[in-house]
Amino acid sequence: MDHQLIAQAGTAIDPDTLVKAMSRIGAGIAAVGVFGPGIGIGIAASKALEGMARQPEMTQKLVANGLLFAALMEALGLFAFVVAVLLYLFPTGF
Repeated sequence: MDHQLIAQAGTAIDPDTLVKAMSRIGAGIAAVGVFGPGIGIGIAASKALEGMARQPEMTQKLVANGLLFAALMEALGLFAFVVAVLLYLFPTGF
């Protein structure tokens, strides 16, 4: 065994580098939050289309409610995206 390599392995990591690395990992995890609203919008749209096919007279109400729910779900996705970008660009704060 090379004792010098073992001794170097125990040296402290620069805190700034550690913060940047953890921030990049957090940005990746936050970016995963964009997929949920996309799936939710797809499910909501498919259910709205099913409702329109079953009761054509409810089309106006379903479209209005569907757009509202899609906007709310998209807002959550945008929030997750903004958090991911901010964590990536500014890992140590502003």
